[in-house]
Amino acid sequence: MIGLEDRRETARKILKAQASGARLRLACEIAGIDERTLQRWRAGDGLVVGDGRPAAVRPTPAHALSAQEREELLRVANEPRFADVPPARIVPILADEGVYLASESSFARVLRAHGQSRHRGRAKAPSASKPPATHIATGPRQVWCWDMTYLPAKVAGRWFYLYLILDLYSRKIVGWEVHDKDDAEHAAALVHRTALVERISLHKDKPVLHGDNGATLKATTVLAMLHWLGVKP
Repeated sequence: MIGLEDRRETARKILKAQASGARLRLACEIAGIDERTLQRWRAGDGLVVGDGRPAAVRPTPAHALSAQEREELLRVANEPRFADVPPARIVPILADEGVYLASESSFARVLRAHGQSRHRGRAKAPSASKPPATHIATGPRQVWCWDMTYLPAKVAGRWFYLYLILDLYSRKIVGWEVHDKDDAEHAAALVHRTALVERISLHKDKPVLHGDNGATLKATTVLAMLHWLGVKP
């Protein structure tokens, strides 16, 4: 929908181009409107009062819900058994009981008009979550990445576990071990040994150890070791 001022300016430029010898159809096409649209603007009051659609008075549909029906619909939707149920489930439940108040779209429209379409019931309203922290390494021993990888054995159903710590900046593998079981003690020992080899105690700024939320790498034993070493998880 084009505003009145933009409509007048568009019509003026098109007519100016036509007066200069341009074809009306091509001028309208470049302006982004149809030739019939310009004809309709000039034939009526389109260049005087603008588009009448926003202020048009539209009659209420004959099948629209009455005020009493909307109140009843809202009352039913807020019953304890429907307080946290969406319209897509309310209507079928009522239909099984032989009751029909309105369609799913009508339920949703009435609830939306009363501000109940986004959050209903006792559950907490959704909240925006913060993006994960981002670590940037500009040198060695600033950010370490670690993870545990499953290594298949020759025996079906048996695995070995590779614990590995990688320096994000240099891509150097600063520590790794392979064990036959998943245990937080192994992860804590690897961190301790890697810290000794890399001599991080001699540096004022300790590295950040970045990993996933695996149970082993987030175990209390591992976190206690990181705290003792001064490494930030």
